[in-house]
Amino acid sequence: MDFEREYQGALALVDGELRSAFTGGMDGPHRELLEAMRYSLLAGGKRVRPVLALKFCEALCGDMAPALDYACGVEMLHTYSLIHDDLPCMDNDGLRRGKPTCHVKYGEWLALLAGDALQAAAFERLAGSARTTPAANGKACAILAEAAGCGGMCGGQYLDIKWEGREFPEGYGPEQIDAWKTGALLEAACLLGLTASPAEPVPEQWEAARRYAQRLGMAFQIRDDMLDVESTTQELGKPIGSDVQNGKNTYAALYGLDKCRELVAELTEKAKESVRGAFEKPEFLCALADSLAARKN
Repeated sequence: MDFEREYQGALALVDGELRSAFTGGMDGPHRELLEAMRYSLLAGGKRVRPVLALKFCEALCGDMAPALDYACGVEMLHTYSLIHDDLPCMDNDGLRRGKPTCHVKYGEWLALLAGDALQAAAFERLAGSARTTPAANGKACAILAEAAGCGGMCGGQYLDIKWEGREFPEGYGPEQIDAWKTGALLEAACLLGLTASPAEPVPEQWEAARRYAQRLGMAFQIRDDMLDVESTTQELGKPIGSDVQNGKNTYAALYGLDKCRELVAELTEKAKESVRGAFEKPEFLCALADSLAARKN
């Protein structure tokens, strides 16, 4: 298997679809809103979540195409979360993927609306997909809504800000924040891929996808915390050291970099174990886990 070739193939598929999004109203009075949405949506990035959706669908039925709308939807929702995460009332970041953040370029109120509109568009894309069945579309919307809400990204962001610069209450820690803020959407992406497949997953495959995503998500966030210490602004595409400046309870701060490396390696191996045996061809999913564990940005 040529991992890079396969990854770029999935990336090209979703990027091609995203480039055509929100172009229909460019001559209308809300043109600037559409521009702000496209600015953030097309700013680049690894597209990990849509690639996961495509590749889990392929792992089950041998084809990525049924999951393409779901892949676009999950990336729209992810982009909305990044726009809001960067706002002055949240992390107040001025750089994302090497470019000015949406609120820096367009202003805070327009960035807020761009994020809101992208979230709505994500569910519109899932609900209206003609590549899948109406029943699958309804299930997909429920999966994405759960990942986005108070038991997912919003809940994780709440905890992240609420306990910034303070000790966690007993029974809570960064694991809870990251399971909701990062892991929930990664898990949704994997489950969306299985939902899109015309071949029905067995319960063991559904649970294998959950375990893979949960372990991948934790490893991803630990690596993210490490990069905030080890990387450079140029390499990372966003300011480094902001976690320390904001007093965030990161893995790097709590455990140190050496322990973090051990945790990333352990979680990555467990993620790979989750899909081996559950799917006929898990090679890409295993290689993706390795790639994310070693990423530099």
